[in-house]
Amino acid sequence: MKRLLFLFCCLIVRPMAYSQALQFTVSVNYDQLISQQNTDPQSMSQLQTYISDFLNTYKFSEDNFTKDERIKCKLNINLTKSIAQGNYEANAQLVVTRPVYNSNYETVLLTFIDKNVSFTYLPSTQLYFNENSYTEELPYLLAFYAYTALIYDYDSFSKLGGNPYLQKAFNIVNQARNSSSNKKGWENVDSKNRYALISSLMSQQFIPFRESMYEYYRLGLDVASQKPTETRATVLKTLNTIDAIARQNQANVVINSFFDAKSDELYRIMLEATPTEKKEAYNLLSSLDPAKTQVYQKLNN
Repeated sequence: MKRLLFLFCCLIVRPMAYSQALQFTVSVNYDQLISQQNTDPQSMSQLQTYISDFLNTYKFSEDNFTKDERIKCKLNINLTKSIAQGNYEANAQLVVTRPVYNSNYETVLLTFIDKNVSFTYLPSTQLYFNENSYTEELPYLLAFYAYTALIYDYDSFSKLGGNPYLQKAFNIVNQARNSSSNKKGWENVDSKNRYALISSLMSQQFIPFRESMYEYYRLGLDVASQKPTETRATVLKTLNTIDAIARQNQANVVINSFFDAKSDELYRIMLEATPTEKKEAYNLLSSLDPAKTQVYQKLNN
C-alpha cells in the first residue's frame, strides 16, 4: 500500500483506527438563486448535508485509512439557476490536496472546474447510488468527484497507482452518458468537461504524464527539504514530459488543470535554481502556461 511506512509508524505509537478514504469540505452557495426566487435556506442546508454525508461516508476505496491519512478535498458548488422546484443548474470546483512529507506544507493535486452541473434534489426524496447502473444525477456527479480525487492521490504515491479508480470514474462516465438527461458534462462535447478529463487520463498519450506525477511528488516535493537540487531537476523533467504531451494535445483539460493548481508552487521551487535551470523553467512554463507568464517572468530577473 502507498502509505505502508506511515501506517507502520502509526502502529508503533497508537492503535490503528480505520476510517473512510476521503475528507470532503463542502460548500453550497445559492446567492444567485435568492435574486431569482424565494429560496428555502433549510432546503439548501439539507442539500449541503446530503452532499457532505455522501462523500464522507460512502466507501469509495477498499483500502484502510487512518483519520490523519484521509484525502483532503474541497467541493464548492455554486447554484446558478433553478427552473423548477428541486431542479438546479450549477458550476462546481473540486480541489484535492495532499501533505508533503517532512514539512507542514500541503500541495494541491488537482483543481477542476465543472461548468456543466445540473441535478434534481428534494429533501423529501431518497437518492440512491449504484455505480454499476445509473440511478440519479447528483450521486453520480459526487461519485465522479470522489473517484477523480482518488486517481490523483494514488498516482502521487505510486506510478499509475490510481488505475483502479480511473476505471471506476470511466465506468461512471459511461453509465451517465448513456442515461443522464444532462449530456453536456458526460459526453464528448466540451474539451474541459468530465468526459474530457477522464478520457484524457485513460489515453495512452497521458501515461507519461501520470507517471511523472509520481516522480514530481514522491521524488520531488517529498524530498525537497533534504534534496532541493534533486527536486528542481525532477520538476524540470516533469515540465519537459508535459511539454512533449502538450505538443500533441493543445488546450487539454488535464494539462490546464495541472497549471491551475501548480503555477505558484512551480515558480517558488525554481526561484532558487541556477541561472541555467531558471531559463529552462521559464521557457517551458511561459510556453505551457502563457496566462501566467508575468509570474514566471520573475525567473529571468
